[in-house]
Amino acid sequence: MTPSTSLRFLGVHPSDAGGIVRAVQRAGSAGARAMQLFTAPPTYYNEKVTIKPDRAAAFRAALDAAGIQPRHVLVHGAYVLNTASPEEVKATRAASGLAKELERSTALGVGGFCFHPGSAGDGDPDVACDQVGDAITRALELVPETASGTRLLIENTAGAGRTMGRSAAEIARMLARVPAELRHRTGYGLDTCHLFASGHDIASSAAAQREVLESFVATIGERPAFLHLNDSQHPFGSNKDRHALIGEGAIGVACFGWLLADPFSEGIPLILETPSELAAVADEDVSADPADVRMLRLLESLEAR
Repeated sequence: MTPSTSLRFLGVHPSDAGGIVRAVQRAGSAGARAMQLFTAPPTYYNEKVTIKPDRAAAFRAALDAAGIQPRHVLVHGAYVLNTASPEEVKATRAASGLAKELERSTALGVGGFCFHPGSAGDGDPDVACDQVGDAITRALELVPETASGTRLLIENTAGAGRTMGRSAAEIARMLARVPAELRHRTGYGLDTCHLFASGHDIASSAAAQREVLESFVATIGERPAFLHLNDSQHPFGSNKDRHALIGEGAIGVACFGWLLADPFSEGIPLILETPSELAAVADEDVSADPADVRMLRLLESLEAR
């Protein structure tokens, strides 16, 4: 394990080859203080996948050994969940899948479960936002709150193909749909690549970046619960969700230095979702991805400036 020198909760989304305990061990090998993982293959709905108590206990023991607090762990939802779909069958299945994802995340006792709201297609965007909010509400009603306080978190999107959640206003509308008594169990997070791709200026200056961040807080009424730190393969306003290694994309290194120097990034998971350098990972291999280690050390150096 490479010890972290960061005062921030910098983390990675490692390979889960061999299972979720192996994923934790790889995050620990990278020296991460936070992490993200899938609880099931992200290209399927996984309605029947559950987390048994012994598996959850092994997961929490691995986190303890890695020095990662459960509240700094995120589960990422399956990519196929389209809670904004105008097609009733797809939207209903997505809502059920969302509840199962929250159930698994709660069983693990992690801090949050994040998901992409999905695309409205040719439907009305306001109706789509309300539909996402209703799916969140249903999941929260089906999955009881536990002591871990696992939150259901909307992730902002790059805006391709009429995906919802590209703006603070859309996220605010989704969350406003949730009944007041459940609202404390929800929230949102921001992805730097998605912000940049959807036309939010986070890269021209520290002041411009701060204005964007403050606009989300002002519109939604709270700070984000996490940040995804990714550079972008495509230019500003492209609406393309293609992550790049930090410093090797269109956003550039300076943006991340400003972010780490800002109190805005304190106390929450800051998760790298940058490309891997590994073609494959063996189930028993718990060594860190070299790209993850390099990116973590880069972020630590930016924080120290």
